[in-house]
Amino acid sequence: MRRAGDVLRFTPGEIEDFRKLGLDFDGARTPDDIEQALSRWADTLNDERPNLLEKIAAELAKAKGIPLPARLTRVR
Repeated sequence: MRRAGDVLRFTPGEIEDFRKLGLDFDGARTPDDIEQALSRWADTLNDERPNLLEKIAAELAKAKGIPLPARLTRVR
């Protein structure tokens, strides 16, 4: 990803890598565009595979060393 002020540009390889994950950044040029694309992806994942989204959230929290929000806390 390249930045020029608030404008973002992705290389073709980065775009392909994101598409493999189900992320479509086509037309995204600003951080707000990226946030909107990520929100759509997370909403779709929550609708289709909520257990996978929870695993992703748990791993992100673990990597950052922070606890999950209460509504995402795992119940075993």
